Amino acid sequence: MYLFQANRKWLSSIAALALAAAFSVPVQAATDAEAPIVKESKWPQATLNAEASATVAQDTVKITLATELTDASQTKVTAALGKTLSSVMEQAKADPKVKARNGSYNLYPFTDKSGKITSWRGRGEIILESTDFDAASQLANKLSDRMPIAGLAFSVSADARAKAEQALLSEAVKAFQVRAQALTDAFDFASYAVRSVELGGSGAQPYQPAPRMMAMAADKAAAVPLEGGTERITLSVHGSIFLHGKK
Repeated sequence: MYLFQANRKWLSSIAALALAAAFSVPVQAATDAEAPIVKESKWPQATLNAEASATVAQDTVKITLATELTDASQTKVTAALGKTLSSVMEQAKADPKVKARNGSYNLYPFTDKSGKITSWRGRGEIILESTDFDAASQLANKLSDRMPIAGLAFSVSADARAKAEQALLSEAVKAFQVRAQALTDAFDFASYAVRSVELGGSGAQPYQPAPRMMAMAADKAAAVPLEGGTERITLSVHGSIFLHGKK
């Protein structure tokens, strides 16, 4: 009988301890989860933006060749336009220094006052693109008897842009650090810690018409010299910081 009562007391003690532990664990877990939020929220935050820029030469040219045909027969327009595009594309692709691809293709009717179709007009484009300006100019000149030059644009290639942004990265980061330190000092804090950082970039690629080149396209004696301009490449660093330790 005494042994039974002792066992009952022992079991009761174990149950009480287990019940106390069951209630204490969630409270401790909640305290641990909330601790970092309380710790971070007591420090002010600031958002900053810094950037670095460089002027880069445009190393890629894009020449648009176009042809237009008009006829009373839709079939004849389609056939003639397709023949011209095929022959020009075949010759363009034979040049290893120039990339050639199809541009826009349009076929639309003309109607009289009563709405009856009187004729059809078709227009097709082929785009020449290269980093070799001389090769692109010479090829466009050869093809201009069948497809005259309709447009010209210069840009910075993806490789040149990536190299420029890589070179600007350390400069942009340094500018961010200088601005962060200046802000820290201005508000009388002892130090700062980076909370988040994002990188961004920009660079305009303006379209440049070529009236001189189009006017001289009929002259087969020599290709027109091409010269690209420049672009402003910018790399930006956007982020936020914690301000620590009031002086």
